Amino acid sequence: MTLFTKCIKVSVIALSGLILCAQGAQVPQHIDIKQLSKTVEDVVVPLPNEIFGALNKLGAVNWKEHVRSDKGINFTERPRIALLLGTVIADGFVAVQAEDAPAVKEIGQRVLALARGIGVGSSITPHAKAIIEAADKRNWEGVRQELDRTQNSVQQAMNEVHDEKLSQLVSLGGWLRGTEVLTSVVTKHFSTDGAELLHQPDLLSYFQTRLQGMPEFNVPIIHEIQDALVQVKPLIDVGNARIPPESVKKINEITTRLGNGIVTRD
Repeated sequence: MTLFTKCIKVSVIALSGLILCAQGAQVPQHIDIKQLSKTVEDVVVPLPNEIFGALNKLGAVNWKEHVRSDKGINFTERPRIALLLGTVIADGFVAVQAEDAPAVKEIGQRVLALARGIGVGSSITPHAKAIIEAADKRNWEGVRQELDRTQNSVQQAMNEVHDEKLSQLVSLGGWLRGTEVLTSVVTKHFSTDGAELLHQPDLLSYFQTRLQGMPEFNVPIIHEIQDALVQVKPLIDVGNARIPPESVKKINEITTRLGNGIVTRD
């Protein structure tokens, strides 16, 4: 995968807790999140391949149980559409891990519909078609690549029309969904090294700062996310200490609640 390149913006790499694609990655006995990351715009961003490789070492993961059937209703508010788009793209990576072709094809269609809702459908159409075609052929690596390209195309298209804030919301939605899945897996296969994958205080601070710069988006779910990130921050910003099981469980509860809020009407 080539999602993390030198020129990429941090807002496209918010699936950090989720895009767990490398089945056989070599993982050190002790997981140091900084060794599994790159620094982009002064933010430590975990590399998805390495994180997935680390999670795979924790025990067998039943990815099918993490495939979400509820892809959300049709919203008209662009900030809500952007958040939902991020979570649906994240769901695509989970469906690939589960090798669930029908779910992947449905997600491809959903991504296209949501992209049209925020005015970037033309940029996403070829990727959506390629996702569906690759899923039909059970070409999972091809699906992963197209999901990567979809995320990049969304970012580029929104930046071109000066919708950087919506782009950041897409990324935030993906990060929240990714963290929800990550904490669910780590809770079921707990180890201190697995919990260390959540140690992303700089990335969380990045999202907090960006949300503070969006006062025009007076949407209840965004206010809920702002409040929730305040609760999550001390749970993951533990310095040299280890993140305990109860913190992982609490983060999962918070992100699950937010995930449900993103896909349902207020």
